[in-house]
Amino acid sequence: MVKEIVIEKFGGPEVMVQVDAEPTTPAADEIAIEHTAIGLNYIDTYHRSGLYQIAMPSGLGLEAAGTIIEVGADVADLSPGDRVAYCTGPIGAYAERHVIKADRAIKLPDHISDDLAAASMLKGLTVQYLIRQIYKVSEGDTVLVHAAAGGVGLIACQWLKHIGATTIGTVSTDEKAAEAKAAGCDHAIIYTRESISDRVAEITKGAKLPVVFDGVGAATWEASLDCLQPRGLMVSFGNASGPVKDVNLGVLAAKGSLFVTRPTLFDYTATHEALQSAADDLFAVLGDTVNTSINAEYALEDVVRAHEDLEARRTTGSTILRP
Repeated sequence: MVKEIVIEKFGGPEVMVQVDAEPTTPAADEIAIEHTAIGLNYIDTYHRSGLYQIAMPSGLGLEAAGTIIEVGADVADLSPGDRVAYCTGPIGAYAERHVIKADRAIKLPDHISDDLAAASMLKGLTVQYLIRQIYKVSEGDTVLVHAAAGGVGLIACQWLKHIGATTIGTVSTDEKAAEAKAAGCDHAIIYTRESISDRVAEITKGAKLPVVFDGVGAATWEASLDCLQPRGLMVSFGNASGPVKDVNLGVLAAKGSLFVTRPTLFDYTATHEALQSAADDLFAVLGDTVNTSINAEYALEDVVRAHEDLEARRTTGSTILRP
């Protein structure tokens, strides 16, 4: 039997329960992975709450690392014993073992540990497509990253520093400001007591910004738009404070012919070639230029507490679940 976390209805953390299930045999194009570390991500709370609709009953989790224990008949490039990681599903990573399509797995290089992969793949590949594909940040650019002390934010701050960009980050406390600055954030705006748009105008001497990376959502939407220069790009990639609703396109015109995109990692890694290319880009900086802080670890059976802490902003950096 395999221990896994399931939900039978949408709701708060309490809807998650641990069950014993029969292990699944991989189909011809699939692999079975025995997990050593599982990534905890904010998107997991969207699936659990119903913000992102999934079929019921369901497992949870998109990201994990471990060792292949079985491969399907048509799998040629992977073998039992290979260390791999994945971060684009299928949902069900909150388990001791999971079966996924072989083309969704990435073989791990020797310098990337299982823990580092589970803590970094989804967040790191998110940063990759944001700053290397959607808006290719260049040396000398000044950009805004919301939630700069979160898992995505800390990776972004380090990678942007490596590129030579100036990063303005938003955080909620002085402690998180210090953490973001230690990761390379040049200017930390404490949004609980400072106006984001006023501080950005001050920092840029009124020039404002070519791009904003916003994973917070509803609470920062208006402020983000106010930080953009004419024809600037608003990248809204998450909903930590709730989804952005009732967008008035006329506001984009009034604020300077702004561009807006609402991307997903899945669309930017839809093929194995795209996924591998993004992973190669990430692995080239991960563990050296970019270090992921695993600031919390929970046993799989304590996943309810893990979600409570994540949603209450009691965590920083990355968190892993231990099967």
